[in-house]
Amino acid sequence: MPALTGRLGMGGSFGSGLVGAIDAVIDWLDRVPYAVLALPLRVAAATVFWNSAMAHLANWDTTLELFDTEYRLPLLPPGPAAYLAVGIELVAPVLLVIGLLTRPTALVLLSMTTVIEVFVYPLAWPTHIQWAAMMLVLLCRGAGALSLDAAMKRALLHSNYWRSKAVIP
Repeated sequence: MPALTGRLGMGGSFGSGLVGAIDAVIDWLDRVPYAVLALPLRVAAATVFWNSAMAHLANWDTTLELFDTEYRLPLLPPGPAAYLAVGIELVAPVLLVIGLLTRPTALVLLSMTTVIEVFVYPLAWPTHIQWAAMMLVLLCRGAGALSLDAAMKRALLHSNYWRSKAVIP
């Protein structure tokens, strides 16, 4: 019996060549930096909410009626709910794209997605779970190195002010 080789555990001449190629591709994919993955993820998540804001703003009277009839939320009157939702849909995408306050923004959008799923469109869970997955990655891993969050963190870590206050060793 031939020795097991590669990540996939296949042996033999054809198998080992194929396994080697697959192994090389997997190794290459494993080395893709999170920052490269986070940027399109941030843009994709932002696009969902930005497009919703644009649709709501296209006809504000219809939006108010939707919040009064179809988007009924417990504890929040329709008018304030509409302004709050559209405000979030306008501000959050900008923050995500530039990578500023990404984790709190992802938490807000994850919360908003949960409210939409539970109280407005419970049968739209296949769409909402995709939104939630994007927000969870951003919440847990942050914006990545290509973001204002990362730039601010680097600036703070190298600031003499923080070192003089003994906050950062």
